[in-house]
Amino acid sequence: MNCPWHSFLLIVLLLSACGGPSGHSTTGPLRIAAASDLAFALPELIALYQQSHPGAVTTTLGSSGLLTRQIAQGAPYDVFFSANMAFIDDLVSDGHGLAASQALYGRGRIVLWSRRGGVAAPRSLEDLRDARFRRIALATPEHAPYGLAAKQALISAGLWEGLRPRLVYGENIKQAMQMAESGNAEVAIIALSLAIPGGHGDWSLIDERLHEALDQGLVITTVSSRKDAATAFVAAVTGPAGREILARYGFVLPGETLDPNLLEAAGGRVIR
Repeated sequence: MNCPWHSFLLIVLLLSACGGPSGHSTTGPLRIAAASDLAFALPELIALYQQSHPGAVTTTLGSSGLLTRQIAQGAPYDVFFSANMAFIDDLVSDGHGLAASQALYGRGRIVLWSRRGGVAAPRSLEDLRDARFRRIALATPEHAPYGLAAKQALISAGLWEGLRPRLVYGENIKQAMQMAESGNAEVAIIALSLAIPGGHGDWSLIDERLHEALDQGLVITTVSSRKDAATAFVAAVTGPAGREILARYGFVLPGETLDPNLLEAAGGRVIR
């Protein structure tokens, strides 16, 4: 369930009337905030958790930077999944995240993605120079780690300045993908985890040496009054079954390699 930030002020006011040490109910749903690259993987992780812990779980997806800001301002989330470990570190150092709970859950990758049936798909970053790509969608680099990685890759490839007039931005990586899905952009640079479950797009994996590593982390927030449930959820995600789910969406740990059979089955290519 996606909740716009303006509604959180009302939520906080309503929950504060219910008492409890952190101003909201200890029996309500477990609230998960997550970077948009988890849009497809997170429902499977929740289903895994609910096998042994029945109960409601609500989710809010967005860019890691904006969700971090909301948590710092008191948004009532229990667990936060960030596309960049730096945001987790910031929350912990500022007292908004529990240090003992923070964990690395995978390393993200970026891909070139285009809608099947649209213009001919790019086979390399260099192909983006072609005039057929009138609009190239990214997540906003200022607060979306995948957008920043896309910018870094374009800079490394010597393409950033030349392509800037054609770049269009989504607030998060899922919105960038939607721009290409709808035809409002001919191509997007998105998360591998969003490309793998598709079937309606052509995509190519971008060399991870072109950008800083997208090490992704999670943390239980200090405002959570569902800490037992949050701890159980984190244990499910980081346990063997959770790791298997994450690996199927391309989230491998540092030092691990992507399964080439996974990429082939999902219809992707590797840019050389």
